[in-house]
Amino acid sequence: MLFNSYIFILFFLPVTLIVYFLINRTNKYVLSNVWLICMSLWFYAYFNTNYIVIILLSISGNYIVSRILYTEYVNTNKWIKKLVLMVGILINVGSIFYFKYFDFFISNVNALFNQTFELKNILLPLGISFFTFQQISYLVDSYRGETKDYGFVEYALFVSFFPQLIAGPIVLHSEVIPQFRNKEQRKFNHDNMAKGLYIFAVGLFKKVLIADTFAKAVDWGFSSYMNISSMDSFLVSLCYTFQLYFDFSGYCDMAIGIGNMFNIKLPNNFNSPYKATSITDFWSRWHMSLTRFLRQYVYIPLGGNRKGKIRTYINIMIVYLVSGIWHGANWTFIIWGIIHGVANCLNRVFKNTWAKIGNITQWFMTFMFINFTWIIFRADSISQAKYIIKKILSFDSLYVSSGLYECFKLTEFTFLEEKFSVFSYLPSRITGFYMWSMLAIAFVVILNFKNMSEIKFKPTAGRAIATVVFIMWAVLSLSGISTFLYFNF
Repeated sequence: MLFNSYIFILFFLPVTLIVYFLINRTNKYVLSNVWLICMSLWFYAYFNTNYIVIILLSISGNYIVSRILYTEYVNTNKWIKKLVLMVGILINVGSIFYFKYFDFFISNVNALFNQTFELKNILLPLGISFFTFQQISYLVDSYRGETKDYGFVEYALFVSFFPQLIAGPIVLHSEVIPQFRNKEQRKFNHDNMAKGLYIFAVGLFKKVLIADTFAKAVDWGFSSYMNISSMDSFLVSLCYTFQLYFDFSGYCDMAIGIGNMFNIKLPNNFNSPYKATSITDFWSRWHMSLTRFLRQYVYIPLGGNRKGKIRTYINIMIVYLVSGIWHGANWTFIIWGIIHGVANCLNRVFKNTWAKIGNITQWFMTFMFINFTWIIFRADSISQAKYIIKKILSFDSLYVSSGLYECFKLTEFTFLEEKFSVFSYLPSRITGFYMWSMLAIAFVVILNFKNMSEIKFKPTAGRAIATVVFIMWAVLSLSGISTFLYFNF
């Protein structure tokens, strides 16, 4: 089920909230947890009921392993305990490999050794990378003795809680379970509901009206990349940079907003990443929960920066290789991860030199690096990415295609132009007015607006009106429903 769908907005979310708080009023907190688990499983399996089997096996299996770690025999034998943990982690990694990378592995074996092994065409379960990484962190924390008093229902809710289930944030048990145990947070809270609705509305607007508009231009450009100009290619790359920003930012806002409605504070996962003035700064702002997981459960266990410079750089490269592989079964993601790893290493090596070039230059170079590497991230193949990047760098034409302009002419704009002649004045005199306006607005927003987590929310008439307008406008524009980009990962 999608946050940006009629069934979620008009039925699933209100029903889930109402029943949850009604059950809590009877002090039957275990029952309200079970209710949330059931609704979360429905949310997850809405498009494919087979998903239920996969996630239930994953939840049950990981919980059993975590309990084994607390048995007296295992807990008192260091090497047995470490072996149980390693087996648990390998099973989780193996499940990701099978569902996400098995066909990719076989296709590469076929290409490398001229074989004809049959591909399985395995259906990728939604969000498997997210809830699997979340459970790996839980197993490691169980190994450390931090999860001893958690029951199965609490654990199942921690994994399956629908606002963060499919595209993050990757939460820790210590961030969520204590909140569900707090009886005060079980009561309906008007302020949290108002804040949640407002943040959800802003996120929905970002996704439906901004990200999905840029998506039209991106799809147009990548589907005809060999027949468009250098300027077209560059503008399409900018459109994808903005699409990804507003798509992921919108999802994060909606997830945090829904969490607020349930009086649950989810960790911030997005902090104005395009304001970054270095690549390390970017990764401290982009997909923050993934960065935290890779730091705490990969980088630090590998030795972090405690074993000399060379080992530090190797550890950084491993982390970004894992990040690239995590994002998808394609060489484009692997190359993208390696390039970001190299950039992070270079950022450390030339840290003092970088600090001398000025904030504006730092920002511009960082932004352009991110923009060009997103081309690799988005491309269907390395050859397609190379072609587009070479086309941009050749800069042999400033021509902008009318097809690109048309991607930005929304139904709302056409309606206003037809009904009120004043709205057609600028579009009729400036070619591509809506595209240039959207790009300009996007730049203003990413560089000047605060994140939802930075806003000190106070219920006001203005915010109430904005909430209603954003939700109604978005709902009326849902005829072309699209999934969130990070659902693919």
